[in-house]
Amino acid sequence: MEREPMRIREGYLVKKGSMFNTWKPMWVVLLEDGIEFYKRKSDNSPKGMVPLKGSTINSPCQDFGKRTFVFKLTAAKQQDHFFQAAYLEERDAWVRDIKKAIQCIDGGQRFARKSTRKSIRLPETINLSALYLSMKDPEKGIKELKLEKDKKVFNHCFTGTSVIDWLVSSNSIRNRKEGLMLASSLLSEGYLQPAGDTSKAAAEGLSDTPFLDLSDAYYYFGHRRKNWKVRKFVLREDPAYLHYYDPAGGEDPLGAIHLRGCVVTAVEDMPDSKKCDVENNLFEIITANDVHYYLQAASSTERTEWIKAIQVSKTVARASSTADMTCI
Repeated sequence: MEREPMRIREGYLVKKGSMFNTWKPMWVVLLEDGIEFYKRKSDNSPKGMVPLKGSTINSPCQDFGKRTFVFKLTAAKQQDHFFQAAYLEERDAWVRDIKKAIQCIDGGQRFARKSTRKSIRLPETINLSALYLSMKDPEKGIKELKLEKDKKVFNHCFTGTSVIDWLVSSNSIRNRKEGLMLASSLLSEGYLQPAGDTSKAAAEGLSDTPFLDLSDAYYYFGHRRKNWKVRKFVLREDPAYLHYYDPAGGEDPLGAIHLRGCVVTAVEDMPDSKKCDVENNLFEIITANDVHYYLQAASSTERTEWIKAIQVSKTVARASSTADMTCI
C-alpha cells in the first residue's frame, strides 16, 4: 500500500494570483513532494498544487516592494508562485522546510526532522526600531559618506563592513556571524536599503546572506515618514474583535475589526490605489469577508507582537491588549 506524503508544515499564507496581481489568503500545506493550497482550512480539495521536484526557491523575494516577507517558488515548468508570510521567522521557517524537502527529493531521501538541530537566534531584547535610531545618531551612529564605485557616486551611504563593525563596537551582537543576522533583519524590515549592484544582488537572494559584510557592498538608511491619524486599539478576549477608539477620549469605540477567520501579515507599503505617504511597520488584516485593513505600529517589534497576538486571538481566548497605532 502506497504511503501518503507526510505533512511537513501547514498554515495561512498570502498567495499572489497566477493571472492577476491580486493577493489572497490561502491555507497552505507543505508535503514531502509538493505544496497544496486551499481557499479555506476546512476545504477537502485544494485549489492548486505545486510539485517540488525540479523546483527552486528564492528568499527574500523583493519583486514586490510594497510587501515584505515574500518568497518565490519556481516550479520545474518555470511557473513562479509567490507566498507572503506574516513575519520574518515564519517566512524563514517555510523556506527552510521547503529547501530541505527539495533536497530530499533530489537525493532520494525521506524528509525527517532532527530534534537536536539548533538554530541561531538573536537575543529577544533587541529592538530593531531603537537600534535603527542609535545607528542614525549624528555623534555615535554610523557615518554616512560619499562613496564611489565603478564610476558611480553614492551619497549618504556606508559599507556593509562598517555596519557590522558598529554593531560589534556598540555591543549589540556577540560576533560578526550574529551581526549578519541582525543586519539582514534590519534590511528585511526596511531600516536599511541596498545601494549598488553588489548589495542589491545579495538582497534579491543571489548570495548566501541578504546582507553582506563587505567593504564594497553599500547601504543607506531607509526613510521614515509619518502622516496617519492615531487610534487606540484594544484586542478583546472573546469574541475575537479588534476595537479602535479616539485616543483623545471616549468610552465608545469608533469601530471594530472581526478577527475570526482573518489573515494578518506585514506589508512594506500601501497599495498604489491608496495614494498614501506612510512609513514602515505596517501590517494588513484581511477578514473572512475579504475586507482589507491597514495598520501601522510604533516599531517593528510592536508590529510583530500585534501580528502574533491577533493570530492567537483568532482561535483561543486571551487577555486584552491595548496600544495606540495609526490606521486607515
